[in-house]
Amino acid sequence: MEIKVNGSWCEFPDDTTVADVLDAKGAARQGVAVAVNGEVVPRGAWAGSVVPKGASIDVLTAVQGG
Repeated sequence: MEIKVNGSWCEFPDDTTVADVLDAKGAARQGVAVAVNGEVVPRGAWAGSVVPKGASIDVLTAVQGG
């Protein structure tokens, strides 16, 4: 199935979770927030949150600065 990750379409197997997407993209687990279709997914729910076909996922990294 296709999922849009940070604006780019990617192919993933059915029943892919948020954690699977992060692993496939090599995203860090610290300092990261994830939203699926505009809804923030709590870190504790990443492993159990199945991403629906055609979903848009935004992986945001916290950056220190001023």
